[in-house]
Order: sequence, then structure tokens, then C-alpha cells
Amino acid sequence: MAKRRVRLRRALAVAASALVTGTAVVAGTSVAQASPVSWGPCDRAALDEVPITERHLFSCAKYPVPVDHADPGGGTVDIAMMRRAATEQTGRIGSLFLNPGGPGGAGFDMPVGAVDRFDPAVLKRFDIIGFDPRGIDRSTRMRCFGNAEQAEKVLGRMSSVPVTGEQISSTVDAYGDYGDACAKNAGELQRHMSTADVARDLDLMRAGVGDDQLNFVGFSYGTLLGATYVATFPERSRAIVLDGNVDPALRTTDGVQHDRERAGGFELALDGFLQRCAAEASKCAFGEGDVRAKFDEIRDVLRRGPITMPDGSKIALDQFTDGVSSALYDPERFRQLAGDLQALHLQLHPRAGLIPDLLRVLHLPSGKHRFDGGAEESYVDDSYFAVNCTDKPFPKAPERVPAIAAQWEAELPTFGRTQAFSDLAGCSQWPPTSPDVHRGPWENRAAHPVLLFGNFYDPATRYEFSRRMEKELGNARLVSVDAFGHCILGDSSCADSRAADYLINLRVPRPGEVCQPDEQPF
Repeated sequence: MAKRRVRLRRALAVAASALVTGTAVVAGTSVAQASPVSWGPCDRAALDEVPITERHLFSCAKYPVPVDHADPGGGTVDIAMMRRAATEQTGRIGSLFLNPGGPGGAGFDMPVGAVDRFDPAVLKRFDIIGFDPRGIDRSTRMRCFGNAEQAEKVLGRMSSVPVTGEQISSTVDAYGDYGDACAKNAGELQRHMSTADVARDLDLMRAGVGDDQLNFVGFSYGTLLGATYVATFPERSRAIVLDGNVDPALRTTDGVQHDRERAGGFELALDGFLQRCAAEASKCAFGEGDVRAKFDEIRDVLRRGPITMPDGSKIALDQFTDGVSSALYDPERFRQLAGDLQALHLQLHPRAGLIPDLLRVLHLPSGKHRFDGGAEESYVDDSYFAVNCTDKPFPKAPERVPAIAAQWEAELPTFGRTQAFSDLAGCSQWPPTSPDVHRGPWENRAAHPVLLFGNFYDPATRYEFSRRMEKELGNARLVSVDAFGHCILGDSSCADSRAADYLINLRVPRPGEVCQPDEQPF
């Protein structure tokens, strides 16, 4: 797989318009003017991975949108945009906007990897547009700290899987300090980070590029953005493709139950991985013996303390849990994950003459906060919690988190505890936000169905969520994919061709269609 395609995966996270082009009417609010996007050259670093012969296709822009769409005159934030021009302008249909998910995923340079994600026919007929949503990366950032050192003093006290009393207390207290820092430092933008706000930004960008209707592909959390847009602006929606779906009704009405079910999705994906490993024992390094029992033993030993490897390095429960969950996003990493698990098992059960291999995917440090690379690391943004804590309702009761985590761990032994100590612990102590959140209805009233893709073994957005998205939208068509990993476009020729036919010709696949991935694990 090409480098840019791997990056896209790991960053794993569309009726005639009555509108006059250039003006966006925000539902229930004042009218915000959409000025034309002023495209210019991209900085050289943004196009490093683009062949020199194709760089003429790309242009970039900073596009202003209101901080508060109910008060368009109250200040703006900039949205960073990148465009890859359609290669056959005479047959151009319009623009195709992309969102990678997250929330907090930077989508600005998604057009760079579009050649690996979409059927060539799509690149001929559409300008491909990526953007960093409000608060994120190259756009005006929402930041709770002034620099990396300040961020590390708070975020560095968090454990992603706190087990001991000290770890639990430190993590909950750190999330409280995080919320306090955001209330103090993040400014007005912190109050306007809902998906509904981003959908209104997207509508202004659509008008700004001169399109009467939106064409959109959203991955993971980006499916909530697409569903919110089509619910808010049905007459301006042409083709909406949603890959790796959330359950929008559950996510926006019950954050606790949503996250419990999300943890269950990771458990289902892990079970699928272990079963496939056992079935492909000759190709899977971890396939010998009872793979489920072996995995559980490793996890349970780590719960009591780190495992020291032959080179002196140590792996803790945080690293293990984060590393396994990350690897489940990408079936191309399954062989490496299996090798790491076997190395850990061999360290626990030494055999004469055998030395465990160095860990490959489970050795990285744990942590959710993001830093730029380079000699001087710098703090990036706080968009993940800003969006989730606005969209997902949680009780303001951090004292309940440890008991909930224990309950979830009993039910979901690998991922229940880490999920409880993420959004629940953070959002229970997040500062007040705007109540401007779309919580339904979700029925698609646009002229065309929405096209959905859902993998059977998607860890982050379980298959059941895609089934619910289809039901909640009503006017939608789900293509199921018998695949592992998070999202599928770019990894299944079957899915890619269905998406292309829909985007170009507005034809939806037949009901009940199941696609296969181009490559199977192991």
C-alpha cells in the first residue's frame, strides 16, 4: 500500500437547490454570506508526495466562516482547504468534499491520497476537496494550552487504562484540570465546536466553490457530519457517501451507552482477529494453541504490572491496549500484531533456544494528545474532546466513572475500561458549550438515497451502527463488506466501483449487496 494511503487510513478516524449560489441560509439562524473561495498555490511541503507532473492539479485556500453562525458578524475562523482539480474538466460534475473522521481528523491533504481511495472515474469528474474542520490543525486551532510543556503537565498524568487507585485518581483529576484549562484559555471557539457548526461551515464552502448541491464522502465520525448535513440541508444534498458509520441517534442522545457499545465493537473485532488467526495458524505467528486463552493471559498479566522484554524494554497495559486497538484498524498490521503477541507469550513462557522478537506495533508510547514532529515538538489542538463533549451527552458526575469502568471491564475485559476513562471521564468535566447540536430527526428528505458502507469487523464503528444508520436515515442503502479494519473505500474494488457509480450516475446498489476486500488478513 502506498505511503499516502497508509497515512489516510491511520489519521485512521448529496434535489435542485432553491438557493442562489453564494448565499447559505443557516437553519433557524441568521443568514451568512458565502464568499467565493480564493484558491492559490499550496505550500511545497503539502505536495511532497505528489508527483511533479500532477502538482498543477492542486490549489489551496484559507476560507473564513463565522465562529457563531447565529451571529455572522461576531468574528470568523479560517478553514484550511486543498483542491485536486478534476482531470477532465469538460465532463466535470462538481466538487467532492472529504472528511476523515476523528473527530479532530485533519482532512486538508486528503486530495493527495485520493488516487488510492477512489475509482479513477471519480477523479476525472470531480474536484476533490479536503479541509481541516474548525478548530483543527491548519485551520484556526482550538487550544486549551499555550505550548507542549503546559499540555504535558496535564495530559501526561492521564492513563488510558487506569487500574490502581493512584492511576484512577490521577486520571480523573487530570481530566478536571484539562476542562479548567479549556474554559480559561480556549475562548469563544470552544463553545462552537459541534458537528452542526461544521455542517454549516461545509454548506458555506459548498456555496463558496460554486456548487448548488453537495457531494460528500465521510469516514467514521465523518458519517455523523454527512448525516447532519443531509438532515439540515436536504435540498442542497446530491450524493452523500458514508463509510464506517456511527449511530447518529445514539451518539447524540446517550454518550454513555454509545461508548459502551463502541467498546463492544472493539471486542467483536478482536474476537474476529483471534478466530481468523487460529484458522490460519500456519500463517499467523500467534496461531498455535488456544489463542483466546493466550491473549487473555497476556492482558491479565499486564493488568498486574509491565512485562520486561529481553532487550530491557517494558510494555505496560496502556501501551498494550492502545496498540492492539490501533492495529485492529488496519488488517495489513495483523501479521505484526500476531508476532508481537507471540513474543509476549514467549516471554511469559520461555522455551529453550527461542528469544522473543522485538515488538513492532505494541511498543509505541500511549497517549491521546497530539504533538507536531520535529526537533521542537509543539502542541497541536484540543478538537477531539471539544467536538465529542459538545455532541455526546454525558452526566456531569466524574465520581461515577470508576464504577462504570469496573462494570464495563467485567463485560468487555480488553476495551471496556479504556473506553470509560476516555470520553466519559473527560466530558463529565468539560466546560459548558453551545446547545446548538443536531439530535434529530435523521430522516433523509433529500432527492437521492445516501450510500453507506459497513465492515462486518470494523472495530471503531461496529457493523450494527451501519445497520442503524440505514434505518434512521430511511432513504439510504447499505453495502455490507465482509472485511476487517476501519472503513473500506480504497481497499475493495467492489465497494469502490459501487461508490463511483453512485457519485457519478446516482445509481444505488441493489439491496443486501455484500462486497469483499481485495486482500484478506494473513
